[in-house]
Parts: sequence; C-alpha cells; structure tokens
Amino acid sequence: MTIVRSPAVAGTFYPADANTLHAVVTDYLNQAQAFTGQSPKAIIAPHAGYIYSGPVAATAYNRLAADHNIIKRIVLLGPAHRVPFTGLAASNADAFSTPLGDVPIDKESIAKITVLSQAQVFDDAHTQEHSLEVHLPFLQEVLDDFMLVPLVVGDATAEQVAEVLEMLWGGPETRIVISSDLSHYHDYDTAQQLDSTTSKAIETLSPDKISYDHACGRIPVSGLLLAARTHGLKASTIDLRNSGDTAGSGDQVVGYGAYIFE
Repeated sequence: MTIVRSPAVAGTFYPADANTLHAVVTDYLNQAQAFTGQSPKAIIAPHAGYIYSGPVAATAYNRLAADHNIIKRIVLLGPAHRVPFTGLAASNADAFSTPLGDVPIDKESIAKITVLSQAQVFDDAHTQEHSLEVHLPFLQEVLDDFMLVPLVVGDATAEQVAEVLEMLWGGPETRIVISSDLSHYHDYDTAQQLDSTTSKAIETLSPDKISYDHACGRIPVSGLLLAARTHGLKASTIDLRNSGDTAGSGDQVVGYGAYIFE
C-alpha cells in the first residue's frame, strides 16, 4: 500500500485549489528578479504563509529554476513547530502530496541516514508540520521530476545536522533547501537590525553568531553553515524583508531572508 502524507496547511498557508496555487506561485516567481546563471548548491528560504513570505521565497527558488532538468533530489530540512523530539525526523511516506500533485520520497536516502543515531523515522513530526510543506509547491513549479528527502529537525546540534547533510551531499543532481524564518514579533526597525545581523552570520558561515530567537530554523541553518565550510561554499543574501514589507503592519513583524550557497 502506498503511503501518502496529505497536506496539512493547504487552504491556510497557501491556496488549496490547484489552479489558484499554480497562479499564485507563478506570479511570485515572475515578480522575483530574473536569473540565468548557474544555480546554487543550497538555499535558505522562509516558510510563513505565502502572503507574507512567498515573494522572498520566490527569490531563492528562481535560482534553482536554471537547473530544473538537472536537479533530481531535494534534501529539505526545516524546524519542528508542532511535536517535540530529539534529532532529525524522516518520514515513512512514499510521497508528500500538495494540490499540485505528489512528490515521491527518496526512501533509499532515508534508509542510508537512519543508521545515524540522530536520524529516525518519526511520522508524527511531519503530520501537521508546515515548515517543509510550504516549500513543495515552489519546488514543483520550478523543477522537473525530482525526489524528496524531507527532514524535520528537533532538538539536535549543528554538527549532527552537518553529518546528515554530508551523507546526502551528492553531486549536481542534489540540492539542499533549508527552511527558516528570521526574527519574530519585533517592531519593523528592530527586526531590520536583528535580521541584518543574522544575515551577516550566514554570509560569514558563523553559526555561533546566530542567536536562539533570531531564526526559528537556527539548527538546520547552522548545520548547513558547517557543511558549507567543509565544501568551500560562499553564502550570499539575495533578499531580506519582513512582513511589514509584504503584508501587515510594522509594529510586530516576522523577518524573511533568501540566501544562496555556491
């Protein structure tokens, strides 16, 4: 029997109707800065409701589109919001579903990493989690056929995340997507200052300079920064905004950044 993880936040974080979702994501991608160069090995993109973070996420996903026919595997990591657990949680599902269709899961890669003590199959971590799900429609729009390695990150260390990424690093067929928002519920000016500091830490591959409450995906981001050091990647900020720029008032905003690693 095929096991499919059903969408949990379709109709709330993004449209549940396939045609509407296609139009919304395509519009965000069309509004983002055009890019025709070599696509990055890894990106960091936000995971809020599309009205808030969609324009920023599209900036990062436009960079992957250039290799739409080369990329065959996406390693997607995001923080746990719903269920507390230790380590990194993979899924037993055969596919993750969105209104745009099903994304097949790379079960061979999951079997490979679950020999590590910090990696486990734990479907409860995925059932209601939005930090991975909201990225799937963007990936479905910009890529051809691809397989997914979905990992929710709980109480883990940057080194544990980096070890998993190393096992899944692969070649040009494999790209890494880290899901993270930035600061939460500060006034607009304070958020700009905090998010600028976090962006500098990412650009300098300095996980120790990312404060606990300045990026909700701090642990997977930090793991990527360690792996990026090992592989000699350069990090760049390509978009940095907050909900005061995209939707909503400026008194309590959430920060969103798009980053590439080349």
